Amino acid sequence: MKSPILFLAAGLLCTLAQAAAPAPDLDLGIQYYSRVLTPEGVTRESRYEEKMLRRPGHIWVERVLPKSVAAKDAPAAGATKQKVAFKPAQHEHKEFNHVVIPRHVILEKNKVRLEYVDADDKQVISIPPTEYENVNFDGSWENSFYLLNPALVAAIPLSKQASSVAGARWHEVEKNGVFQRVLWDDQKQIALIIESGDKANTFYRRVDVKPQASLSAELPWTKVKGYGLKEYSDFLD
Repeated sequence: MKSPILFLAAGLLCTLAQAAAPAPDLDLGIQYYSRVLTPEGVTRESRYEEKMLRRPGHIWVERVLPKSVAAKDAPAAGATKQKVAFKPAQHEHKEFNHVVIPRHVILEKNKVRLEYVDADDKQVISIPPTEYENVNFDGSWENSFYLLNPALVAAIPLSKQASSVAGARWHEVEKNGVFQRVLWDDQKQIALIIESGDKANTFYRRVDVKPQASLSAELPWTKVKGYGLKEYSDFLD
């Protein structure tokens, strides 16, 4: 019988070996859910969806908005309170809402670059690393490309929970009443489910990832020729 240490090491090497192989292109539908119980006894829930395109050196993430919501006027749910705006020549107020504008993450020469693409105004907005926190980006290529760094997944012990997805395995850890569970697809090199919460039921978060059956032939980041280029600082008051 293998010792727990050897078993964990084997899982770590297997996952890292999978991550070292070229990751397949993916189109994904992603659902986010969170629930928090406040000290006042109020339960707050949040749900939203995104679609993601994953290609070598490129990650495109776009919020899925209900038809009744106009993307340009949508409130920045979960955004920072900092007002990011600029005043055009006509002096009308224009906001940069990073929640509803598609995010494009690029990896060039092992360096991460972040930009937002506003198709309505035909602008590409470049975000410097010093401003990543203001747009809720952690700067990690691995966390964006795989949805969770494979090295972190590999460090979580394999679970006894059976997986209904061929080629995917559950990883699970619990400490001090807080748990984390990840369903990792070795072949697609993506986290299919990410769960975290506590036994006291004061918070719970879940991410559900659904790979699409076909890949998009048109890649949105190839359509920005002729777009204006702006820096994040151009939108500050």
